[in-house]
Amino acid sequence: MDNRKTLTNHVRRMAVILVQLGVAHAVISPGSRSTPLAYALASTEQVESHLHVDERSAGFFALGLAKATQQPVVLLCTSGTAASNYHPAVTEAYYARVPLIVITADRPHELRDVGAPQAIRQMGMFGTHVKYDVDLPIPEDSAAVDDYLDRQIARAVGMSLSEPKGPVHINAPFREPLLIDFEQESPKVTFIERISGETTLTTEQKNHVGNLISSAKRGILVMGECLPGFDKKQVWSFAKRMNWPVLCDPLSNLRSEVPADSRHLCIDSYDALLKNAPFAAQAETDMVIRIGPQPVSKPLTLFLKKFRPKTFIVADESPIFRDPLGIATHHLQVNAMDILSVEADGHQEASYTELWHKANEIAAQLTESHRSEQVHEGDYVRTLLTSLPDGSDLISGSSMPIRDLDTYFRNTERDIAIFSNRGANGIDGVVSTALGIQTARKRPSWLLIGDLSFMHDVNGLLISRMQTMDLTIMVSNNDGGGIFSYLPQAAVPNHFEQLFGTPTGLSFAPLAEMYGIQYSSVSSIEELEGQLAAEKTAPLRIIEMISVREQNVQAHRELWTAIGEELGRNGF
Repeated sequence: MDNRKTLTNHVRRMAVILVQLGVAHAVISPGSRSTPLAYALASTEQVESHLHVDERSAGFFALGLAKATQQPVVLLCTSGTAASNYHPAVTEAYYARVPLIVITADRPHELRDVGAPQAIRQMGMFGTHVKYDVDLPIPEDSAAVDDYLDRQIARAVGMSLSEPKGPVHINAPFREPLLIDFEQESPKVTFIERISGETTLTTEQKNHVGNLISSAKRGILVMGECLPGFDKKQVWSFAKRMNWPVLCDPLSNLRSEVPADSRHLCIDSYDALLKNAPFAAQAETDMVIRIGPQPVSKPLTLFLKKFRPKTFIVADESPIFRDPLGIATHHLQVNAMDILSVEADGHQEASYTELWHKANEIAAQLTESHRSEQVHEGDYVRTLLTSLPDGSDLISGSSMPIRDLDTYFRNTERDIAIFSNRGANGIDGVVSTALGIQTARKRPSWLLIGDLSFMHDVNGLLISRMQTMDLTIMVSNNDGGGIFSYLPQAAVPNHFEQLFGTPTGLSFAPLAEMYGIQYSSVSSIEELEGQLAAEKTAPLRIIEMISVREQNVQAHRELWTAIGEELGRNGF
């Protein structure tokens, strides 16, 4: 075999195995050294290729695709610092348990550490933020190398999909010349299939867990992030059978499509309720079952740490179970939903469940009706949530936006799915993640994001010049880092604006014009309602919502105070 045929066999073999193991999307950043594999992926019919010139944004776009599809997505770049720009997305994927197949093209071994251009130490560059990494051999005409290549790709994909799911790194060195033969047929690979079983509880284990659950008199089910596709009916069936309140994080996706006969058990205002010390004391629990990661709410975290339930069961498919509070007493390493099918007798105190329900109604009614003198971010979010049509997706920034969703997103019969990057809770890459999610799910999508986070990933919009998107970007512009105004730093005036407020004074109108994006700016609820009702005339739309940081803080605190006072008047 000549060099071109050998190279073609090598990269087409990689593409065949990736498709065979479930890869349907590849995000490719242009570069010279990755040419052979880019060609192979782009010419593979079963793979949808997405071109993104900014590797940092490309990484988060791939993250969004993988999060939405829950299938491995390939991320390919050339050698050198291009690969370094993947690290933020790789880190988020690791902690959010998202399967990414990161392939970095590399110089051949003889050009490493000798001063060759675009040659850096790529092996191990992602450190402990990948589950597996491998340095592939240079393509050669060898059956042994072919067999090794097949199984290394299979092993890497298998690792990415094994619990806890996460990113893997494949380093692929190539020698010049880098062109392949497009007419050459794909090779027949020697690895056939990957079959993965599920961990289930034995009958004895089910009985043991059932007895544990049956002992609860004040049990609550805490639902963290759950990606769309899980069985919501199973959750509500368990809750009704046990008469347990369900504390639904906005990312649990349990606040949407709530059955009418379960709405009294859907506790969506627990964050506001648990800010109130007298209520929190009355709500002390003896058992918690948590599915998914710890929810966004800090008051819930403080409540659980303070009262430390006698039994705290974490259902987690991974042996690396998530317990940031350090209070878990039991870990069930099974499909998390399996715990909900365990047979148990309900001994719940009816008054305890009623306590949560009545308090939740008080908080929810006040949240819907409370108005401040000045328009604030919460008003905008509440208005957006009311207007979202059935069958839409909402992607949230990780700072104030997700907290406002926690406060204002009431349970609804509508199908509204919510996503956010909460693995590392960073503000980077949010635009790209949203575009990746919308590309995968192909539903009308909205992105709720702060001004600094939006500026952080403006390059994410570049991919919209390569393919059609359908996204409305709701930018909450309070001219700076709004969340810091809620933290202790805000009480110290020295250098606050310089170090934390970080005002820029920027408007996004020129940016929208540059990208050909439909744009509007609003500073009142009436204006926002008008824009949300207006026709969308371009694939991408930006609605810039103007607010003042200090007024945002004041309005939120007024709401929390009002809820506390109303709870007190009702005997809580």
